[in-house]
Amino acid sequence: MQDLSTASRPDALPDTADPMFHAMQLEAETHEFYALELLDHLIHGVFPGRIALVSSFGAESAVLLDMVAQVNRHIPVIFLETGKHFTETLMYRDRLTSRLGLTDVRDITPEEDDLQASDSDGTLWRHSPDRCCHIRKVLPLERALEGFDAWITGRKRYQGGERARLPRVEAAEGRIKVNPLTDWSLREIRNVFKARDLPAHPLTKVGYPSIGCAPCTNPVISEEISRAGRWHGLGKTECGIHKPVPPTE
Repeated sequence: MQDLSTASRPDALPDTADPMFHAMQLEAETHEFYALELLDHLIHGVFPGRIALVSSFGAESAVLLDMVAQVNRHIPVIFLETGKHFTETLMYRDRLTSRLGLTDVRDITPEEDDLQASDSDGTLWRHSPDRCCHIRKVLPLERALEGFDAWITGRKRYQGGERARLPRVEAAEGRIKVNPLTDWSLREIRNVFKARDLPAHPLTKVGYPSIGCAPCTNPVISEEISRAGRWHGLGKTECGIHKPVPPTE
């Protein structure tokens, strides 16, 4: 197998490139790359030291975390520690971090001032889930991404909703945003779990195909829509860290 850390790579695009144009260039030049090749190209060739992975350590997260660890296990991994996660998720985060040898997993917490001002009793999620996500996820991520030019997500088209038309490379809030698994199927995800002998999140065995904060995540009967158990009955499908994908013209 080729040594990913020493593979020859094209010159990085200029730092001053417009993010939208930069994203289009990267999408065009990497459209035939496999996910692992894409990650290696971006982590080592285009954004060395300036790219991070944002992971929920949820139901499918191990696949992308494992790929990143194969390319560079020292890449920063941002985990939004909202204070509302299942205990099982926190234990799974620790298990995967150790198993994959990740050296820079960062637990990013909400600002205490924000919590005191808007959620002092911890029940904001009951009546204003959007505001709760904004305080506990959106604002912390904005701070955590300062100094990075690009970040990696685990979103996939088959998850439905606004994700159904995801590109692999996009521009968002002045940065490049990379979705290496966007065109993967659930079967492919499961095959990699088996082939790489990756541990499953314990809650997937009891009906949770998608796992977020405990108060706003429910088990589901069918996995046809993997995120159906998130914010059940609230007409909400995203926490806010991912802005809607612009429609194609």
